[in-house]
Amino acid sequence: MNSIKTIAALAATLCLAVCFRQADRLVIENTENAKVQLSALLALSEEGDTLRIPSTFKDGAVEFVPEDDWVSGFFAGSLWYMYELSGDEFWADHARRHTEKLDTIQYLKWHHDVGFMISGSYGNGLRIKNTPGYKEVILNAAKSLSTRFRPGAGVLQSWNVDRGWQAERGWECPVIIDNMMNLELLFNATRISGDSTYFNIAVSHADKTLQNHFRPDASCYHVLDYDPQTGEVRQRCTAQGYADESAWARGQAWALYGYAMTYAYTGFGRYLSQAEKIAAYIMGRLPEDGVPYWDFDAPDIPDTFRDASSASIMASAFYHLYSLTRNSLYRKTADKMLVSLSSEAYLARQGTNGGFILKHSVGSLPHGNNIDVPLNYADYYFLEALLKRRRLE
Repeated sequence: MNSIKTIAALAATLCLAVCFRQADRLVIENTENAKVQLSALLALSEEGDTLRIPSTFKDGAVEFVPEDDWVSGFFAGSLWYMYELSGDEFWADHARRHTEKLDTIQYLKWHHDVGFMISGSYGNGLRIKNTPGYKEVILNAAKSLSTRFRPGAGVLQSWNVDRGWQAERGWECPVIIDNMMNLELLFNATRISGDSTYFNIAVSHADKTLQNHFRPDASCYHVLDYDPQTGEVRQRCTAQGYADESAWARGQAWALYGYAMTYAYTGFGRYLSQAEKIAAYIMGRLPEDGVPYWDFDAPDIPDTFRDASSASIMASAFYHLYSLTRNSLYRKTADKMLVSLSSEAYLARQGTNGGFILKHSVGSLPHGNNIDVPLNYADYYFLEALLKRRRLE
């Protein structure tokens, strides 16, 4: 009898192992592909004596950005994720170099994206390797971001309005849905320091966004302009989507990810409820392969651009939402997105695409910026989604 039980147990273990290998094949194959692509991109970014930050690839050349560009932290973050996926110290060594190139960003105060820039680089470096000195950088960056808090309105101002195209819109205190992502920096600062100031600013911003940024169907506007003294909403509009009343795909992705993340840090049920409402809206409007068009309301669908970056962000968010709720629908949606992104339609052939992993992302179509090209944050969230899938397995 004992031998029969032993054989049955071994058979069950073998079955589980086989099922795991089949389910995990997507992660393994994508990791191997990413090693090839990012190795080439890394070599190019480190040519000569100066580290450079790759952003996109178009017209046959990789484009690089300065340290104060909002996407500057994503490449370092991708290198940290490659270390997690592969266990190879090679990636951690280069991740440190590209992270510490961003040292001055801890003092940047003229835009809100310091959260993106620091969380992807220093935040991952601290989480994965507990790297000395990284806590101090994160705290300084949180202090810098906190200077953008407008107490009268209860929000963090996203953009300054004294320069660039933003100055032409007549805004006083613009807040974009993307800013939900930068709250993670503040939550981590409270976790590190014990100072609740950062936590309270983040919760105030999340609450005001929840109150004002969403339509009844849980889709969101891209930009709200507030009176910085009274908190009155002056305008609801968009800058990177099709129209003021349209649902810009990446904006919906930031909203989904942002509220799932904010619930995870706070435990406040209103944030989980909002994340699930956003999830329902997105799932109800996705095309068959799960990769959204650049705007859900673009008038020329299906003859317009897909946005792989939005799909990557959404996939990562849906995996997170599944881990919080165990609603299998969220996991199925994320799996569908990853499978599609891993297909020939979106995954670049090795040795092409300038070393970037994914094709077909859209930066800002109304501004004619980065249309149907690879983007470093599409790759970053794609790798993050792979990691989340592997943890679930």
